[in-house]
Amino acid sequence: MKAIILAAGTASRLRPLTSNTPKCLLKVGERTLLERSMDALIKAGIREFVIVTGYLHGQIEDFVKQTYGENIDVCFIHNKDYETTNNIYSLWLARPQADGQEVLLLDSDLLYDGQIVERVLAYSHDNQRSTAEEEVNVLTLIRHELGEEEMKVVMDGCGRITEISKTCNPAAAAGESLGIERMGKAYTTALYKELDTMMNEEHLENKFYELAFLRLIAQGHTFSVLDVTDFFSCELDTIDDFENAKQRIPKHLF
Repeated sequence: MKAIILAAGTASRLRPLTSNTPKCLLKVGERTLLERSMDALIKAGIREFVIVTGYLHGQIEDFVKQTYGENIDVCFIHNKDYETTNNIYSLWLARPQADGQEVLLLDSDLLYDGQIVERVLAYSHDNQRSTAEEEVNVLTLIRHELGEEEMKVVMDGCGRITEISKTCNPAAAAGESLGIERMGKAYTTALYKELDTMMNEEHLENKFYELAFLRLIAQGHTFSVLDVTDFFSCELDTIDDFENAKQRIPKHLF
C-alpha cells in the first residue's frame, strides 16, 4: 500500500507562520506535522510514499530526504499551479502513482494520534458495511460540534454515507471527515476515471477532492466510516488553532 500525502497548499490563514515555511513543516511539540504523519505510517509498515508538493516545495523535499534518507521509497510530484488549484488537482496529479493501486490518502497538515493509521489499516471485511466493491475502503470521522468550515459527513440510518461536503447542514451531519482515507484498487480506478472527467472536461481544478467522493457514491463506490473520535486529533487552520494544539496535545505524543 502507498501513502499519498497532499502538501501543496499555501495555508495563507496561518501567516506569518507560513510566510517562509510550508504548513506541514510547522512544529507542534518536538516534530513537524509531516514528520508525525510519516512516522506513524512507517510504524504501521508503509514504506512507499507519494508526496504532492507546491508551495515552497524544495523545503519539503529536502526535509524528507534528510530525515528519512533511503529508509523509504518516495516520489515527489510538484503541483506548479498550487496557487490557483485546490487539493482535488493535487490528487489528480498523483494519478500515475495511484490509479488502480491500494492507497492511503492523507492531508499533510493533520495533527493526530498515530494509532488512527493503525486502526485504518487493520479495518477488515468483518466489520465493513456492505459496499459495491469486494475491498475495504475506509473514511475516518470525528464527532464534535460542527460549523460551516468543516468537511461534514452525512449518513443514513444504516450508516452509509449520503453526502460529504462543507455546505451541507451541520445539524444533519454525523461528524467531520478527518482527512485520512483508505482506498482499494477498484475505488482508485473509479476515482481517477471520475477525476479525468472533472479535470479535463469540467475544469473543476479548484474544488475539494471530496466532491469526487460524493459523485462516486451515486455510482456505487463508497467508504465504510471509521469513528476515531476517541483518539486525539486537532484542527490547525489558524494561529489560534496552533496555540490551542500546543496546550491540548497529550504528553505521550509530544
